[in-house]
Amino acid sequence: MILRVATRPDLPAVLALLADEEQVVDPASVVVDEAYETAFAAIESDPRNEMLVLVDGDTVLGCLQVTYIPGLGKHGEERALIEAVRIRADRRGCGLGRELMKQAVDRARLRGCGLVQLTSSKRRTDAHRFYESLGFARSHEGFKLAL
Repeated sequence: MILRVATRPDLPAVLALLADEEQVVDPASVVVDEAYETAFAAIESDPRNEMLVLVDGDTVLGCLQVTYIPGLGKHGEERALIEAVRIRADRRGCGLGRELMKQAVDRARLRGCGLVQLTSSKRRTDAHRFYESLGFARSHEGFKLAL
């Protein structure tokens, strides 16, 4: 298995992972509309964004998005924000999520980031235990405003 930056042909598989956390969705059944195309093109062209995929051969087994955020805090260090973490439903529990996150954190460290952060829905208690097992700490209370 390898972790690499997603390319346009990976988009249906990534959307399939994001579509359903409980079951495997066939990437061939995913409709890639203009909004998804535009969003992927923006991520792909932005040097501060990466959509990463964990692949085995031609099969996308996991994904996550990393956004590198510049800031003046911590003496100007960048921070990495990880979102949209998914492992294929039929492949969970065998270490793929741990490997995906480890490699993403390693990429952030090599880039010079001083911090990796993420948010997780309050209802995803299994994910919270997973992130804590990787060394992430519950350090802040998050807030969102839908627009």
